[in-house]
Amino acid sequence: MERKGTLLVVDDNKNILTSLQYLLAEYFEHIVTLSTPHGIKAAMLKEKADVVLLDMNFSSGVNTGNEGLYWLRDIKTHYPDTEVVLFTAYADIELAVTGIKDGAADFVVKPWDNAKLIQTLTNVYKKSRTRGTDASVSSSPRGASGQMYWGESAAMQRLQQMVEKVGSTDANILITGENGTGKDMLAHEIHRLSSRRNKPLVVVDMGAVSESLFESELFGHTKGSFTDAYTDRTGRFEAADGGTLFLDEIANLPYHLQAKLLTVIQKKMFVKVGSSQPQPTDIRLICATNRSLEDMVKDGLFREDLFYRINTIHLHIPSLRERSEDILPLAQSFLDMYASRYGRRIKGFSDKAAVKLQAHSWYGNIRELQHVVEKAVILSDDNLLTDKDILFAASSHEEPVAGKAETRAGDDAIQTIDEMERGLLEKALDKCGSNMSQAAAMLGISRQTLYNKMKKYGL
Repeated sequence: MERKGTLLVVDDNKNILTSLQYLLAEYFEHIVTLSTPHGIKAAMLKEKADVVLLDMNFSSGVNTGNEGLYWLRDIKTHYPDTEVVLFTAYADIELAVTGIKDGAADFVVKPWDNAKLIQTLTNVYKKSRTRGTDASVSSSPRGASGQMYWGESAAMQRLQQMVEKVGSTDANILITGENGTGKDMLAHEIHRLSSRRNKPLVVVDMGAVSESLFESELFGHTKGSFTDAYTDRTGRFEAADGGTLFLDEIANLPYHLQAKLLTVIQKKMFVKVGSSQPQPTDIRLICATNRSLEDMVKDGLFREDLFYRINTIHLHIPSLRERSEDILPLAQSFLDMYASRYGRRIKGFSDKAAVKLQAHSWYGNIRELQHVVEKAVILSDDNLLTDKDILFAASSHEEPVAGKAETRAGDDAIQTIDEMERGLLEKALDKCGSNMSQAAAMLGISRQTLYNKMKKYGL
């Protein structure tokens, strides 16, 4: 076999470096070894590597993988054409996914299989030599991210017809649907169909806006209007002028701030913090929520007058469970997209994998499906994804996954920390009638921390 290319191996275990030097000498023309990542830049200046095999942990007692991710990003910043393979003793799927999203070509778990290690490194080297020349991999796969996928179900066909009717108008729209159904993508599609398409679409996550900065964030402020206001700030209403303002998670807006939003919508005027001069605003308003605003109005948690102002047109996105005929086409579109992104020659799903996808409940909807397919593409070594490649995260709705603590009824039930935390959040929110401020106070955390955790668990 002809030896080609330069391989840089970075690992703090000198015995591993020696072993790899002997093992890989038959496959690479030059092999450079380093026991510390701090010598990477000097080594690359001396002889730029085609492939770097990078350990994830270097400090004694640290096994988070953060060091490896840091050096991965540094290498890809300064040498974007150099391929990096992560080398870790900790078979953490999430860590591998993070690394590959940050630019790693692949990963190898210690203790390694010699044949698998050689195959991985040589394949990555070939990939670095043929980048940009493979015409068989589509650069814009079917159903790529950023395009609205309507599917074949009757419910989605009706939704599409409604969107096409109202898209060209300036009517305020309320989008409802479970987490992960694609409410944000639908908002982008409505903006694309509107006469405002050449103006900005400004997105505001209402759950992430702190109460103290609400007015500054939405309406802007003038220099010196409060501590740390060193310059004038453009608010979201001003930034969206002539275009579309998308208020996501509108149900998370505290009751006492809803009147301020209502006033601006009614008068089509806003006043910056620190100013007395009203400014006109010309925006098309789209709001979204996964909660029932009608129930919140009945419970006194959402203003009825604001509800009617934002709800000129109501669009509801059905859950993925309600349109099972769209599961496999969506899964294939995600497979195509990620196979192209990560340079994998994966064409489809095995019969068992397809059955497994169809049988799953998909409480996380399209977002969950996308994450499951992405992980499968990253971890698979075959041309087809099999049922073993389809891995579901443990949740209160699904069966336990191997390696996770099983939740059982009874006094001796064992739960993971995440399961316990999720359950605690659900109880607090239920007891407080989904009032985030009250629930946060009950839990002894900030409203922002509560919101972040709710997003994490899809609550």
